[in-house]
Amino acid sequence: MSTQHTTMLSWRVLVPFLLTGTIWGSTWYVITGQIDGVPAAWSVFYRFALATPALFLVAWLMKRRLRLTRKEQMLAALVGLFQFSGNFLFVYHAELYVTSGIVAMMFALLMVPNALFARVFLGEKVQGGFILGSAVAIVGVSFLLWHEWQANPDAGVIGGNVGLGIGLAMLGILAASFANVVQANPTGRGVPMVSLLAWAMLYGTLFDCAFAFVTTGAPPVPDSANYWSGIVYLALIGSVVTFPLHYNLVREIGAGRTAYNSIVTVSVAMLISTLLEGYAWTGLTMLGMALAVVGMLLALKARRQKAPS
Repeated sequence: MSTQHTTMLSWRVLVPFLLTGTIWGSTWYVITGQIDGVPAAWSVFYRFALATPALFLVAWLMKRRLRLTRKEQMLAALVGLFQFSGNFLFVYHAELYVTSGIVAMMFALLMVPNALFARVFLGEKVQGGFILGSAVAIVGVSFLLWHEWQANPDAGVIGGNVGLGIGLAMLGILAASFANVVQANPTGRGVPMVSLLAWAMLYGTLFDCAFAFVTTGAPPVPDSANYWSGIVYLALIGSVVTFPLHYNLVREIGAGRTAYNSIVTVSVAMLISTLLEGYAWTGLTMLGMALAVVGMLLALKARRQKAPS
């Protein structure tokens, strides 16, 4: 237990931990500029079409092996389908209906399915304190969602259906959580992280392209410099930089402990949403935010204390 505690406080954990939380906190708002007048599915494809070759280049420069066995390729395809297709397609479409900060807040609950999937696939135990803290966090997020629903009963934030946005975000959470946990199995641990992610991103990008063609038709070519600068930021900073750091954290300190950076992500996302999207705080939302953060801290603290050394 003391070794894991020291690991959490070491610079090689803290730096990527804070960096990924801060960058991902900013990406939620950048995504809103990618779905304004452009089909969300094509924006997901453009993001990873740029990020994929960059990630392969990173793997090559790091001299990581890029030849995967058949079993490793199957794992990469599974991670790609859930992480770089399902997760992001659901998230981008969710932000058509719900403000970016709220979607980020919902994703802070990633620790709950992370723990459940880790129990199923990796045999990790779920402790009582984790369940209690998670319940408090869920109540807090529910207050935020209830306020969102009340504030937009008819028109919604953009597209007119807050309930649909919440449902899509929940599906995105489940997809991301499954990818988080399944890549940490013995097969995944035998593959250099950046190599596994490069192949996973390639498979996800191919699916994104097919999905976009089938659901929206031929790809549009936006002429906005802001749109393409957002794509570059999301692809290179929000994906190529952060995903290897994030998944290495999952391997090094576990999916539950890595979820601590969701607190950083949420704080940044809600600050940006308040400043740039006009998110209005009320007594209910402030209470919800407080409960969510306290619940996350309680849940993750309990999980860390009970984890085997």
